[in-house]
Amino acid sequence: MRSKSKRPPPPDPVAVLRGHGASVTDVCFHPSRPILFTGSSDGELRIWDTIQHCTVSSSWVHGAAHGIIAVACSSLLGTNKVVSQGRDGTVKCWDIEGGGLSRTPSLTIKTNAYHFCKLSLVKKPIANAKQGKQTVDLEISDDSRGKTAENQVEGSNSFEDHLQGGLTEETYVEGLKYVAMAGEQSSEVEIWDLKTGERSPRLPQENDVGSSSFSTKERVMWMAVQSFLLPGLQVFLNVLAGCEDGSMLWWDICNPRIPVTSVKFHSEPVLSLCIDGSSNGGISGASDDKIVIYNLDYPMGSCVVKKEISLEWPGISSISIQPDCKIAATAGWDHRFQSWNIQLSQRKSCGNSEISPCYV
Repeated sequence: MRSKSKRPPPPDPVAVLRGHGASVTDVCFHPSRPILFTGSSDGELRIWDTIQHCTVSSSWVHGAAHGIIAVACSSLLGTNKVVSQGRDGTVKCWDIEGGGLSRTPSLTIKTNAYHFCKLSLVKKPIANAKQGKQTVDLEISDDSRGKTAENQVEGSNSFEDHLQGGLTEETYVEGLKYVAMAGEQSSEVEIWDLKTGERSPRLPQENDVGSSSFSTKERVMWMAVQSFLLPGLQVFLNVLAGCEDGSMLWWDICNPRIPVTSVKFHSEPVLSLCIDGSSNGGISGASDDKIVIYNLDYPMGSCVVKKEISLEWPGISSISIQPDCKIAATAGWDHRFQSWNIQLSQRKSCGNSEISPCYV
């Protein structure tokens, strides 16, 4: 096991953004503008200009006693929306106006769910997502959690320039404004419509006599949720949920009573899930000492392990996969960020070490 004294030094950050007065609980890039959203445990949501490295606006959007669990942005919601989730049992959708947030949310959903499980906006497959040597021609990616704003306008040097310039290549699909989250009942996953504020069927859905043909109550609590669309089937919403007992369930909401499949890759609670850019697989992390790379096979209705990677220290709290499906990043309980070459199933090089993780 590598001793702490032999760890390579962390790389220098591109920028350090200061201003929050409490712990930062979540971050999210805008899908196409040079904007970063951050939420903190005292309920503050800040918008940052990632070119000038400065605060654009600051708003307290949830109570200081509860704070923000998650912030999320997606072009499926339009180019001027951001969603915040508070531990006060509400989810709020905000308009971006004149460089800041609207005074009041355009929609408030009272979920009555008080937990630590972050919401998930719908993730679409990416154009030309590569898996190994094969290229998959798909739609443009719409989920922005963990992504950088790559399509920056040449010659612009501020957030305002991009805001005034607008977007000409943004993919916007009407009818997919949904959010998935752990429900008021800890054994259920809920889907909410961000256009109407109404709740769609719960997972699992009860039948007419008030019971479901598949029970999740024995699993106690959902810890991680990811909603996504499958390649070639982009009108059908799917949900992958990780549970406290280490299991993962894959749902197609066309059949909300029974999951497509149920698997158990981890021995401890599943803390993080990320579907890759092709929507053909993903990575899971848990309280145990491994991450699992898996494949999703919709025709067969299966989720199978592709690779298990052992960790030096247990606990993975967050995972993000690069859009081209080549690189993944994990955030661990050991205070380290590590980037992984998914294709080779090894940690990326850092400095002069060929397989050492990158620490931050």
